[in-house]
Amino acid sequence: QVQLVESGGGLVQAGGSLRLSCAASGRTFSTYDMGWFRQPPEKEREFVAAIRWSGGSTRYADSVKGRFSISRDNAKNTVYLQMNSLKPEDTAVYYCAAGTNYPIINYNYWGQGTQVTVSS
Repeated sequence: QVQLVESGGGLVQAGGSLRLSCAASGRTFSTYDMGWFRQPPEKEREFVAAIRWSGGSTRYADSVKGRFSISRDNAKNTVYLQMNSLKPEDTAVYYCAAGTNYPIINYNYWGQGTQVTVSS
């Protein structure tokens, strides 16, 4: 069982940066592949980024490539999403998730989400 808690969301102006964190409980965090998803207002949830359990491989949605960076610290049971050059269309609730079978990850655990609002 893994519990995930996101933090770091907030209100930022376009062009600004935020770093989201996702803290995981349990001693098996380092065995899970991790992902970030987002759900914009009145839209479906979409994939943002993923990272292999070892941290050695990452993938990104085309919409965030070159602006967002996913990383993890297995010693701290935490995965991060560094978001730069934010745009109003990045406004969404951001969720982290844990699973296996990278790169086609089967996600078993989800956090409660953190709101990111980008003003123009």
